[in-house]
Amino acid sequence: MPLASSTPVGDGRENLLVIVGPTAVGKTALSLELAREFHGEILSGDSMQVYRRMDIGTAKATPEERRKIPHHLIDLVEPDQPFSVDTFQHLAREAITDIQSRGRLPMMVGGTGLYIQAVTHGYSLPDVKGDPDFRREMEQWADKRGNESLHSRLAEADPEAAQRLHPNDRRRIIRALEIHRETGRPLSEVQQQGKARYRTCWIGLTMPRVVLYDRVNRRVDAMMEQGLLEEVAALREQGVPRDAVSMQALGYKECWMALEGEVSVEEAVEMVKRRTRKFAKRQLSWFRRLKEIHWFDRTQKGQEEEIRRLVAGNFPSYQE
Repeated sequence: MPLASSTPVGDGRENLLVIVGPTAVGKTALSLELAREFHGEILSGDSMQVYRRMDIGTAKATPEERRKIPHHLIDLVEPDQPFSVDTFQHLAREAITDIQSRGRLPMMVGGTGLYIQAVTHGYSLPDVKGDPDFRREMEQWADKRGNESLHSRLAEADPEAAQRLHPNDRRRIIRALEIHRETGRPLSEVQQQGKARYRTCWIGLTMPRVVLYDRVNRRVDAMMEQGLLEEVAALREQGVPRDAVSMQALGYKECWMALEGEVSVEEAVEMVKRRTRKFAKRQLSWFRRLKEIHWFDRTQKGQEEEIRRLVAGNFPSYQE
């Protein structure tokens, strides 16, 4: 069967299927099935999969899966290189246009809400110049009191931004505080001004919390068996600094602590599980705000067929 027309369906905007949800809920498996059925190509919506040689802990698609279905926005930079949401937005939009032009269905799949929404809606920020003195003051605050304390300051000024930024993401937390200080407005407020850029169908995956947390725990165990500790050790030996943003990712920080002898491997594993469960909860809170998402419980029978009907209804020309 020929591929879908490269002309966007409906209102002239490019098409985009978005699959979101918490970690370990089953986004990858579903996206591969839908990509095969609807001639799709997958764009990673994960802020940590952009880093090279960070494969196990970020749960990247396997080489075999990537051979079967083209994947984009993976392995873009070295772990010690800076990477911004603006860069992600630019590269993602270029990829979507390219995929659409070839008659394929662009599919963004992941759990980093800020990155995904920057692509689908965009955002506008006030023209606030960086204040070196303020940034230095905040860095010193975090050095003395810890990243959690800095994150708490943001939670007071902008609870919504704090909910979506990890406590160890100092750079973005300080920028959010800087914008609030200069404008009197929260970052989350000024980022809600963008309009929908694509003709989008949103699918959200969820499941009962007890089931999700069990899947999280088993996934962490599987990652350790696959060699996550060794992956972190290799990055450490290759000179990736401990304070790099990439090394604050789930699993990498804790494994680094184990390699330094600060905690045992068993303690590190439990820390990763606990932190990942909290992260999954934050992801759900973030995505629950978006009214356009159609939610599906992965534990319910018949939900995959409902998802297929939804996708076919929105993108009929792509179905085999």
